[in-house]
Amino acid sequence: MAEDVAFIGLGIMGYPMAGHLARAGHQVTVYNRTQSKAQRWVEEHGGAAAPTPAEAAADAGFVFACVGRDSDLREVTVGENGAFSRMQPGTVFIDHTTASAHLARELAGIAQQKGFEFLDAPISGGQVGAENGVLTVMVGGDEGAFASAEPLIESYARMVKLMGPSGSGQLTKMVNQICIAGLVQGLAEGIHFAKRAGLDAGAVIDVISKGAAQSWQMENRAPTMIEGRFEFGFAVEWMRKDLGMILEEAERNGARIDVAALVDQFYAEVEALGGKRWDTSSLIARLERPQDK
Repeated sequence: MAEDVAFIGLGIMGYPMAGHLARAGHQVTVYNRTQSKAQRWVEEHGGAAAPTPAEAAADAGFVFACVGRDSDLREVTVGENGAFSRMQPGTVFIDHTTASAHLARELAGIAQQKGFEFLDAPISGGQVGAENGVLTVMVGGDEGAFASAEPLIESYARMVKLMGPSGSGQLTKMVNQICIAGLVQGLAEGIHFAKRAGLDAGAVIDVISKGAAQSWQMENRAPTMIEGRFEFGFAVEWMRKDLGMILEEAERNGARIDVAALVDQFYAEVEALGGKRWDTSSLIARLERPQDK
């Protein structure tokens, strides 16, 4: 069934995700801080652009958001001209931002007081996954709200699952990032070792990618890591933002995340090399600095 929806945040993920909703037949009103980008989206997909999150949300049954940080999410929800000020009882706010679990719980509580639902629904799959409509979406919140939102989310996801109450989606994304951090560091060290050992690193990856070492990171990032190309993908500064939230959450819940904490320090070294906007696979760059050869 076609729905009136709003989409707040047209970054590298949000832009194609909103497009999938439009192609699925929904009437989409978009908001983006840079208005020219919202207008470009409308020219490409139809629908409408709103000047504020509040106006985007005013007539929507479902409001989606995909912004950068906790502060951005607060601004577009409960800030001046935030979407929460105009959302109607019975509607659903679906947040695809990778944000903190405590903020998800806070916003869910505010939404409940106002009579609508809030789902924390961070995503994994990167820009390519968003463009191809094959994201993984991990959701926290009410079962009824999830059931109503799931068919819309499926327009850009190949996997969407309710993980538990509010905050559970964000906590699951933290697990995802912990695992990725360790995988990328291991892959970087493996490629670095292969090169130092005089092996053809590409041939090594071709062989071991068919065995137990196989991973998405190996299949999608090993070739560019070998070539030293990092000007694409999920930026180091965003991974450090995620790892910072993970470290804070681990401090609260007592989890030991020794490798993730160490990899965060390695990413700080990559930033010092000028790699703030490099893809996260750039961990290999710190291993292959000229002074280490």
